[in-house]
Amino acid sequence: MSAALGASAAGATVGATVAAAAARLRAAGVEEPRADAEVLVAHALGTTRAALVATARDPFPSGSTPALEALVARRVRREPLHYLLGEREFWSLAIAVDPRVLIPRPETETVVEVARQVAPRARRVLDVGTGSGAIAAALAQELPGARLWASDVDAGALAVARRNLARHAPGVRLLRADLLAPFRGAAFDLVVSNPPYVPDTVLPTLAPEVRDHEPRVALAGGADGLDVLDALVAEAAAVLAPGGWLVVELGCGQAERVRARVGEDGPYRRPMTVRDAAGIERVLAAECVGGGGRRGKPCRRW
Repeated sequence: MSAALGASAAGATVGATVAAAAARLRAAGVEEPRADAEVLVAHALGTTRAALVATARDPFPSGSTPALEALVARRVRREPLHYLLGEREFWSLAIAVDPRVLIPRPETETVVEVARQVAPRARRVLDVGTGSGAIAAALAQELPGARLWASDVDAGALAVARRNLARHAPGVRLLRADLLAPFRGAAFDLVVSNPPYVPDTVLPTLAPEVRDHEPRVALAGGADGLDVLDALVAEAAAVLAPGGWLVVELGCGQAERVRARVGEDGPYRRPMTVRDAAGIERVLAAECVGGGGRRGKPCRRW
């Protein structure tokens, strides 16, 4: 067994190997060292965390040592766990991830929940800044009668999304686009997005896994974090049909400011926010109405 894992004696057990890996991760400042060690050991062995309990006293297979050592070394450098595994579960779907895309978070499932509640009969749906394609794939499951489009400005992200959508939602149409520019004149029933919303001053304070490894283009939202959100609010009114919905993810503490930008006297009505499992106002939804108003363009008609 690798001395780097603290188990130099031949025949070290699975349990001892987990403990050694956890010690290395703890020393590196990893937030959940034991859980991550179990995941990595299970991954190297091609088994599950649950199975490790039953095999804790078994010898760790020497043939799996190089793979585990490589995984632990990368995690010590604070590479995100799910980049090492190559996927993350989202909406009960296995979503492939790598450093070209943001790792889907559980709180982003709130976007899917809200979208299906406010627009259950949507027939034309657009996911802006799709990244890994997780939201589009989930909505394809929840809205089987809808036609879906997914866009992203980054070619690398689109390559990952293409892989995920080919597996989970092959009918989704993918294209490279900067926000909503190519869709002028379209008439969507639902526009969803998890846009970049981290303020510039907050970026340096993020965990190393996020700050140093996840794509900055998917995180940075400008001075107050609202650059892309503001653009989405303004542009979505030009592509939504009357009665269509805009559903966007927000950062912590941004709900009041985004609600104020949407307002009640322009192309939107009934703006509301929904809290995630942590109690944070995570998602804003607003209905688009025809006729316009003092703020912005009217919603497009069919």
